[in-house]
Amino acid sequence: MAVFDAVDCLTTEQACAEDLTAALEDGDPALVTAALGDVARALGLQLHVELAASA
Repeated sequence: MAVFDAVDCLTTEQACAEDLTAALEDGDPALVTAALGDVARALGLQLHVELAASA
């Protein structure tokens, strides 16, 4: 069974913004921390793919 990873859904800037907004609106510090981590990982993966494509 596959494990859910939010990063798989954060493929656009809009998706990242919506994820962070929802976490901030919830107000739970643990959720905000998790959302920031997910967005950072998503952006890092996107940068890695872009760099690999340009090499």
